[in-house]
Amino acid sequence: MTEKLKLDKKLISLCRNYTKEIADRVEKKIENHTTTSVERTVLRLLGIDGVDQYGIPIPNLIIKKVKKENKLNKGIAYWFGNALIQTELSVQVLAEKVTKDEVDLFSLPQKDQDIVQQYMLNLAEEKIKKISKNVTKRKKMKEKYPCGPKPWLYVIVATGNIYEDLKQAKAAARQGADIIAVIRSTAQSLLDYVPYGPTTEGFGGTYATQANFKIMREALDQVIKEEGRYIQLVNYCSGLAMPEIAAIGAIERLDMMLNDAMYGILFRDINMKRTFVDQHFSRMINAYAGVIINTGEDNYLTTADPVQEAHTVLASQFINEELGLRTGLKNDQLGLGHAFEINPDLEDSFLLEIAQAQMVRQIFPKAPLKYMPPTKYMNGDIFKGHLMDGIFNFASIMTDQSIQLLGMLTEAIHTPFLQDRALSIDNAKHVFNSARNISDEIYFKEDGKIQKRANQVLQETAEILKDIADKGLMEALSQGTFADIKRPIKQGKGLDGVIKKAADYYNPFIEIFSEELSIKDE
Repeated sequence: MTEKLKLDKKLISLCRNYTKEIADRVEKKIENHTTTSVERTVLRLLGIDGVDQYGIPIPNLIIKKVKKENKLNKGIAYWFGNALIQTELSVQVLAEKVTKDEVDLFSLPQKDQDIVQQYMLNLAEEKIKKISKNVTKRKKMKEKYPCGPKPWLYVIVATGNIYEDLKQAKAAARQGADIIAVIRSTAQSLLDYVPYGPTTEGFGGTYATQANFKIMREALDQVIKEEGRYIQLVNYCSGLAMPEIAAIGAIERLDMMLNDAMYGILFRDINMKRTFVDQHFSRMINAYAGVIINTGEDNYLTTADPVQEAHTVLASQFINEELGLRTGLKNDQLGLGHAFEINPDLEDSFLLEIAQAQMVRQIFPKAPLKYMPPTKYMNGDIFKGHLMDGIFNFASIMTDQSIQLLGMLTEAIHTPFLQDRALSIDNAKHVFNSARNISDEIYFKEDGKIQKRANQVLQETAEILKDIADKGLMEALSQGTFADIKRPIKQGKGLDGVIKKAADYYNPFIEIFSEELSIKDE
């Protein structure tokens, strides 16, 4: 990529060095801990599904029993594996008997740790073949039905009813969308469980459930064959059930997952340690499943000033990159986020946007960047809103963005109608087609406003990353470094679900994913 902005490469390297220090300190804080959601995810990856007569998910019931006995620190894999060996039952049948108190995990004779670990490793390797097959299937489908050109057109459906979502998703795909994102029901990230089955009620979105994932995936696969191009499916693995949703997404072959290292801390007040432990395991799953993650830096600009705090976006992108790479995610799976949110009435606001977008593109050349549309200054004027979206689309094609979440002219009025989405798709298609190769034709004035702005943001980013490296990311978050939001280190939702590991703790999936990571590193 042409170095249009003449960014200081030594400063970029310095930022990455600071970020490595930051990630080292985070890993040191979390490496000896697991969480209730990580342990539930182990059960889900083994194939356990279903709910009891009260609608409580079976993984929740089992983990609750083990935690009550203060034995979760050994890892659910040992207790469940030992019971599988002793009873010779299938995984699902044993799970159901445990929830009905027909099998007591702790009254059974205990096999040697090494025997149970090897048994569970073999079982995990067998169970995870379904995810490996999904990776192969996605690759073959993309070869037969290639994705559309970048920037990919990313649109949202959010009716609350999965069957209504299907209608809107298929319509959007046929109108030209490359990516369908099913927005989760409001506050699902605060549910410490995964709802079960197809759902027809939700506020501001549709519940993320394995059944809903399966329904939408099958519908989009049919449209892929009709349209002759691959349609990517997106959902959200964030919040208190983050790794569980990553697991069911991998099982049902989702293509992208919203998965940010700090979003839950900042915007949902979830405990820091819980979030960092959960995001690490969830990203290992996404890495193994070939899923592109989308990070949430765009959210910072809804609460903080986009001009004054632009460096916090870049700092977060550096942090998300380093934490992501350490879980096995490749650069082309890091859909780092940013947003077109500067006040349009500000003189040269477009130049400032171009500086930010081009800077991010140059610093992360292999990342499938996700660019978010204007929302903060949408006021119900659909004509101005449509124009702002057009300018946003132009900024994207001009700076080689990858994932373009389309703005809606009716933003701030109502949930989009089918025709609103169609107009937004037409807007983007027109701009992208009429300026397809403009990036190759444009260079920026030497030491002009755009170059100066980008280098200013980079310098400020290096300064803030040094400060974070010195004090630690958790301390920085407690002081309101990002999005002007302060979160106490030892508070937040889900703290009671953080467990210190015993010396003999075991999770077979971490072993499998870590082995995959070591192969990639070689």
